[in-house]
Amino acid sequence: MELHTLYHGYIYGDQRLPREQPKHWHFWLPLIAYYSGAYSDEIGHLQLCDIVEHQQILCFHFHTHGKIKARIVPIHQALFDAGLNEYIAAVKQQGHARLLFDLPSKSGRYSEKVRIWFSGEGERAGYLQKCDIPNIDQLGMKTAVSSLRLNFEQQIRIYAIQAGTKDAFNYLLGFNEYELTEFSNVTTLNQICQQIRVINPHINWHRFNQRHTI
Repeated sequence: MELHTLYHGYIYGDQRLPREQPKHWHFWLPLIAYYSGAYSDEIGHLQLCDIVEHQQILCFHFHTHGKIKARIVPIHQALFDAGLNEYIAAVKQQGHARLLFDLPSKSGRYSEKVRIWFSGEGERAGYLQKCDIPNIDQLGMKTAVSSLRLNFEQQIRIYAIQAGTKDAFNYLLGFNEYELTEFSNVTTLNQICQQIRVINPHINWHRFNQRHTI
């Protein structure tokens, strides 16, 4: 229910909040996190050259997190349906090299800015609160955008088991249990990733750009 609310919030609707200062990364980062299981800092670091083709399948190449391994994750069709190709073309046209070019870093990290925008800080409400979602879970822990990785992990675990490959699960999550640096069968990875359930089929980047202020 909270995921449904999150991806039907004002960012993905038709109305812009008063005094909202929309950024392209507000739209894309939660989507990429949900469909790839990547951490916000990994997503923030993505360069256009990190969108790579393997076995005729477009993938994200994540390789900037110190605690988990580099990996490629096939791009879910829902991201293309949301306008990813058009967005990439716009980023190229503007001469940027980084996918989320308008996400600023702090000491070389992008996660801090994402954390404040997503979960809030002090009296400043985050996207969660503005969607009427608690930013504290039942265990008293602050809800973070990294929670989306847990959702990805839960779904991937099921689909990898169904495909009979625990290695694919460990590889897609960047776990050390998969000892090799590459996964040879990208088609299998893609079959697993494409089963991630579509959270809102009406999400579209052009719709985000055309929202009207309330």
